[in-house]
Amino acid sequence: MVLPKGLARFNRVATNRINKYVVGWAPGFGMIVHKGRKSGKEYRTPLNVFRTDDGFVVALTYGPDTDWVKNVLAAESCTVITRRRKYRVHSPQLVHDESRQTMPTPVRQFLGLLDVNDFLLVKRE
Repeated sequence: MVLPKGLARFNRVATNRINKYVVGWAPGFGMIVHKGRKSGKEYRTPLNVFRTDDGFVVALTYGPDTDWVKNVLAAESCTVITRRRKYRVHSPQLVHDESRQTMPTPVRQFLGLLDVNDFLLVKRE
């Protein structure tokens, strides 16, 4: 189950405007800076971002067909801003993992309740 598109629109209009002040420093949050694959415009998408050994993982709560995911995959890179640091990342990879092993345990349990099984992995430069 992915979250409804209506919720995504609400988050884009309301919640993301508030989150942009928190995501740069709060644990478990981050901002993905990416370019539009058609427009070339820079976009900033606040998300829950978690470190891995060699990069970051993002749970795709709205599924793998969102514009920001398509943009990152097309560009094969983006920038992650988290904990007041910027990281250039590359080699995005979509992963379907019903065990959610790349996520921290409390997050894994919450994502299990939502039945989120798709993730985007990126590697740090």
